Amino acid sequence: MMLIFDAMNILGIETSCDETAVAVVSVAAGRPEIRANLVQSQLAEHAPYGGVVPEIAARAHLDHLQSLIREALAAAGLGFGDLDGVAAAAGPGLIGGLIVGTMAAKGIAWAAGKPFVAVNHLEAHALTARLTDALEFPYLLLLVSGGHSQLLICEGVGAYRQLGATLDDAAGEAFDKSAKLMGLPQPGGPMIAAAARGGNPRRFPLPRPMLGRDGCDFSFSGLKTAIRERAVASDLADPRTVADLAAAVELAICDALVDRTAKAVRVFRDRCPAGASLVAAGGVAANTQLRSRLAALAADFGLAFVSPPPALCTDNGAMIAWAGLERLRLGLSDPLDAPVRPRWPLDPDAHTPKPPR
Repeated sequence: MMLIFDAMNILGIETSCDETAVAVVSVAAGRPEIRANLVQSQLAEHAPYGGVVPEIAARAHLDHLQSLIREALAAAGLGFGDLDGVAAAAGPGLIGGLIVGTMAAKGIAWAAGKPFVAVNHLEAHALTARLTDALEFPYLLLLVSGGHSQLLICEGVGAYRQLGATLDDAAGEAFDKSAKLMGLPQPGGPMIAAAARGGNPRRFPLPRPMLGRDGCDFSFSGLKTAIRERAVASDLADPRTVADLAAAVELAICDALVDRTAKAVRVFRDRCPAGASLVAAGGVAANTQLRSRLAALAADFGLAFVSPPPALCTDNGAMIAWAGLERLRLGLSDPLDAPVRPRWPLDPDAHTPKPPR
């Protein structure tokens, strides 16, 4: 089914973590088109520290953002006056980066006399499947990234019901920390997936936190501890050992995610009989093994499985522009003094998961 939208041109800016991203998304003849989607990585800047340093990230956004905006508009063949709105990720994320991106967007919106949209970064991930696959509400979403692991029922723009969240660490963080322990570069998820090819995932027994438990919450801190113990006790100079441990890590994380998602699918089918789709979004959703297993899970329950292309699962400006477009078409915009929000839940009424005793 094709979603019908009025003609619009939206500039989107994403600076919530360590990717500086700018995109232009347009709608013509009712169909969306990504006319520019540029991402400037900061891997080199953060590599010496083994992780993202917030101050370095904010300064890198300042260095790259202006030129990326110019390049994106040029690639789209548009000027500021051709825009119908300017959207920026206003949270959740690192406050320094959020300030850089939102202030740039507000300045453009003010100078061009265009609406400004403060986008929830998580909502942008949640809505990307509507950009790529014209998906209708409601649908079940597994949102998995470096900072978030959540299961939500997406009922409409701005309307989300959380079924589960992480008790401690996110799946992406578990991938990143595991890669660091194994001496692999960042980003951890793709590096572990690459190292795991041909590895024996059964050589190193690892726990599956929360496996089979009631509810839909996640936990990955205990798994990280087990991985650390295995890494310390192993010869990581041996490529076979690295491959086997990487395969074990990937399998354990995917097992946990699929088990929790299966619980959520049952709840979704009960609460939303008309819902027909399972969606995976966020950086971890680019993992090939996870996508394959979620597709099989969805088929078992008679659901369609939808996940955006890997380049639109990781942080990007197109998802911010699209979320801004979705909100603007409903008449939703934000004042120029709208604050950034380092913490910004999609479901403000959701319970805060607490670790079991």
